[in-house]
Amino acid sequence: MDDVMQQSTDLAQDYRAKAEAIQVIASAAGPQGWQRPSPCEEWSARDVIDHLVDTQRDFLGERGLSVPEGDADDPAQRWRGHYRAVADLLADPSVGGTAYDGYFGPTTIGETLAQFYGWDMLVHRWDVGRALSSEVTFTDRELDEIEAALPVFGEQLYTEGICAPAVQVGPDQPRQVQVLARLGRDAR
Repeated sequence: MDDVMQQSTDLAQDYRAKAEAIQVIASAAGPQGWQRPSPCEEWSARDVIDHLVDTQRDFLGERGLSVPEGDADDPAQRWRGHYRAVADLLADPSVGGTAYDGYFGPTTIGETLAQFYGWDMLVHRWDVGRALSSEVTFTDRELDEIEAALPVFGEQLYTEGICAPAVQVGPDQPRQVQVLARLGRDAR
């Protein structure tokens, strides 16, 4: 397998793994749980799922790719249909390997979905879990990935609609609590 195909396969697998982790939480939610508030100010658990779907659909649509709207009445079904459609697109190396000039420089569709939107899925997995009373524990690798993006985002991370200001927690708190605190989330 050549390097481009391998990279495309790896990015597609990374996207799918992050999306499936959200699906596990979403599948366990009862219909009433979707209206519970999330750690994202003024967003319910449903709003977080809608955000993930809508931003990814918008990104792909801007690149001439179509993903079905999905079942708006059932957030778990909407998420499942969405991420499977995106994963199917990414399985095609000609899609995942499509280059474009991104906000942070030259990149590909696959890299953006696995990294930028992958970061969003990691963080929002915790938000959905918290809203639905489902414990989410990040691996060290996931925490590394979340932390690695913070210097890239810089102060823009704390602009309206992104993350709330950092929460002050003590140095004695577990790493996950400290990382989430930097994202304006109180995980204590």
